[in-house]
Amino acid sequence: MNRDLTLHDWIVAGVWLAVGLAAGVLLRLLLRWLGKHATRTRWSGDDVLVNALRALVPIAALAGGVAAAAAALPLTGKVNNTVNQILTVLLILAATITAARVITGLVKAVTQSRSGVAGSATIFVNITRVVVLAIGCLVVLQTLGISIAPLLTALGVGGLAVALALQDTLANLFAGIHILASKTIQPGDYIRLTSGEEGYVVDINWRNTVVRNLSNNLVIIPNAQLSSTNMTNYSRPEQEMTLTVQVGVGYDSDLDHVERVTSDVVTEVMTEIEGAVPEHEPAIRFHTFGDSRISFTVILGVGEFSDQYRIKHEFIKRLHKRYDLEGIRIPSPARTVALQQNGVAIPPQRDGSISIP
Repeated sequence: MNRDLTLHDWIVAGVWLAVGLAAGVLLRLLLRWLGKHATRTRWSGDDVLVNALRALVPIAALAGGVAAAAAALPLTGKVNNTVNQILTVLLILAATITAARVITGLVKAVTQSRSGVAGSATIFVNITRVVVLAIGCLVVLQTLGISIAPLLTALGVGGLAVALALQDTLANLFAGIHILASKTIQPGDYIRLTSGEEGYVVDINWRNTVVRNLSNNLVIIPNAQLSSTNMTNYSRPEQEMTLTVQVGVGYDSDLDHVERVTSDVVTEVMTEIEGAVPEHEPAIRFHTFGDSRISFTVILGVGEFSDQYRIKHEFIKRLHKRYDLEGIRIPSPARTVALQQNGVAIPPQRDGSISIP
């Protein structure tokens, strides 16, 4: 301290602190107002930017007021440098956290706005956040006068040992990156593995892929296992899919009439049932002369995988009702059984029963 503290020094320091605090409050109110307007825009990046700045700008204003107050006091050079260094470190940490929020938020906003990109995959967000925070920590160490060159060298040498110890973890990490980069699986897709697991992909993180099945349970699959197994993605290359239903009518049926009635039911289901594809053109294909019926396939359009159960349910109900009204018979298989006793065949009775003496 160069001289004794006076009342004037305290008043000036208090004024600077009040100015910094008032500036922080006003800037926070301004950012809150900007945040309300940002929610009205179509781009979500401005929301991320404003929300991140809400924490940094008031802290910066308050730190500026503290620095000005410290400069107004007759502090020694060592104390003044210590105060400035502490404020600088706090600002760097706040700026690093804010930058991490902004960059990860922008990454998430950009990926969610583009088709074919993993919008909810946390692996990209986590990697981005770790990289930004690591850079901020290195800047803090450099500001404190700590040389980071030996630290980087030690990390490079120790990275080999860490890589050997975390082989499975690193395998899952790179497998997850490969899955997302190849765009074979994205959050929201419905997949089925050859091992039997199936469901909607909820998230792909640094270690595993989270799948939610139709019973609303979560299935956790390691990324390395997912990338090395055979699977079917029902959402790629497009989400719409076709559903086939097998139907059979009697040999005495007028097949042209059957085709017209079935086509009417398909059109009705496609236009009235949620999840169907209204522009789907009815497709009916006769293919087999069976033992008791003529079999054919009805092809329906489905919006996405889980819609097939509801659409198939409604189609079978309505088709059965319409066939009853039109007099179209759906025969059941009939079998004639002849038993032999002592080498003599016993024919069935007129009522279809079998008499055994």
